[in-house]
Amino acid sequence: MCGIVGYIGPKQAYPFLITGLKRLEYRGYDSAGIAIINGKINVYKTKGKVSDLESFVKDKNIEGTVGIAHTRWATHGEPSDINAHPHLSHSENLAMIHNGIIENYHLLKNKLEDIGIKFTSETDSEVLVQFIEYLQIHENIDLVKAVQLALSQVIGAYAIVILSKNDPNLLIAARKSSPLVIGIGRGEYFLASDASPIVEHTRQVVYLNDEEIAVIRMNEELQITTISDQKKIPFIEKLELDLSALEKGGFDHFMLKEIFEQPKSIRDSIRGRVNVGLDTISMAGIIDFEQRFLNANRIIFTAAGTSWHAALVGEYLFEELARIPVEVEYASEFRYRNPIITNRDVVIAISQSGETADTLAAMQLAKQKGALIYSICNVVGSTISRVADAGSYTHAGPEIGVASTKAFTSQVTVLVLMALLLAKKKGTITDLRFRQLLAELDRIPAKIEEALGLSEYIRDLSRVYTYARNFLYLGRGINFPVALEGALKLKEISYIHAEGYPAAEMKHGPIALIDKKMPVVVVAPNSETYEKVVSNIQEIKARKGKVIAIVSKGDITVSSLADYVIEIPQTEELLSPMLSVIPLQLLSYFIAVMRECEIDQPRNLAKSVTVE
Repeated sequence: MCGIVGYIGPKQAYPFLITGLKRLEYRGYDSAGIAIINGKINVYKTKGKVSDLESFVKDKNIEGTVGIAHTRWATHGEPSDINAHPHLSHSENLAMIHNGIIENYHLLKNKLEDIGIKFTSETDSEVLVQFIEYLQIHENIDLVKAVQLALSQVIGAYAIVILSKNDPNLLIAARKSSPLVIGIGRGEYFLASDASPIVEHTRQVVYLNDEEIAVIRMNEELQITTISDQKKIPFIEKLELDLSALEKGGFDHFMLKEIFEQPKSIRDSIRGRVNVGLDTISMAGIIDFEQRFLNANRIIFTAAGTSWHAALVGEYLFEELARIPVEVEYASEFRYRNPIITNRDVVIAISQSGETADTLAAMQLAKQKGALIYSICNVVGSTISRVADAGSYTHAGPEIGVASTKAFTSQVTVLVLMALLLAKKKGTITDLRFRQLLAELDRIPAKIEEALGLSEYIRDLSRVYTYARNFLYLGRGINFPVALEGALKLKEISYIHAEGYPAAEMKHGPIALIDKKMPVVVVAPNSETYEKVVSNIQEIKARKGKVIAIVSKGDITVSSLADYVIEIPQTEELLSPMLSVIPLQLLSYFIAVMRECEIDQPRNLAKSVTVE
């Protein structure tokens, strides 16, 4: 999981490269480096963040109008100056940056070492650039042909950009299962892992498809070919991205900004799909495959991380409203389990980035077996959205903080709309109930704004638990996934161990952990299982556990038992996860701030998980 940028044109490359790396740092921040052609290839790289690279090159020669740059999240080889990208070939005529994993690199490396090629790093990426140069020399072919031949022999995922000292007005880029975008300017080209570094320079972009190779020359038209040497006509798309969405906008961290953006992101996810009268829903992706959905034997959700928690909420929604059997699968396990899938199944893949490698692989497996593939993701033009037969965008806007917040509530919003639409089509919901839920969904953004008004109270509460070593999160029914999501947020950014559990399962093991030092967060808004949750809280208090309760406004019973109470507005039980998750996001954020943790770039994590 890495960030790639490149530039070729009449301007100095360094300003774009370094700014682009900052925009992409959420994709990886173990090390960073640049390579710029200026008579020779000048390579500068260092362990650490992009700011460390910026300091490192202050007294270096960074002149040149053709360059590539990279920010790394380590896979093969620990974070170090040597393992940082770009990597040079044996002769130092080629420099390459790479995102992905070359699975057969050991075999290739052994062959190259046998003929005397020396390696300086532990990475699979260096093996690829050495292999490309070896083929170019051994087969006496040009660089494009060498890239085609090399990529036809590697196994794995890649997005690569290569520059050549011997052909200084050329960049070669290629991708497979890892994103790469080319921006087309006036006499210049910009390359990046996603559109965020490009948008301030041009709105015209080309998204490379799997096994496509871009040949980019100064002052020439973009050429695209494939590994098998088939010529392709570049399909130019227009970027729809607000540059201001990539800035913090006065907030201390992107995560806090994105928490507070949720009223807007939910409105944007509803807009255009619900009519003014709040009595009809229109979703083109479902309309196009309406009968496949209505006649489905089952729906299978596949996702990872926060998106998996949203899928769990979707399971409750689809089964309750549309009465369709649902299974929720970890994408990383689903693809290796030899699952039984038929052409009467619908597989819904959920991913914020639209590039999650495991989810993409699960989709491809299901597609081979004839299932309808539907995607829910946030990034227009992403790989998952293009592989799917149909899908819906969440319209949450860029999410820069590694810990997902607005992605979760936007995904749940789309799932609510889908479940309601299918329920209406199937006749499993009355018109009155349909309108009630749709009207309440329309009120959710305002209710989230009200919940966000508790941030100062939650900040003060967070001080009490700054030094806790463990947390337990409990929820029942549709709020059980919220407990999982709250625990994940705390782990991700505060580095405190936390577990999410169904509240009733507490006495089947976790209750052994409860004592006066164990904070227990209980998600307990009004619901059918409210009285059961009250009993669970009493079991905790009997063992001197400390209870932080998320309750509906006006609650009396839980409030009399809990040590701390956070009230959220009343809402429909099926929509309550969109509200109950807000205090948990804020709690994790403020605890992490008080522990002086890195909020937007927590250790060992990256935003877009493009490797297995």
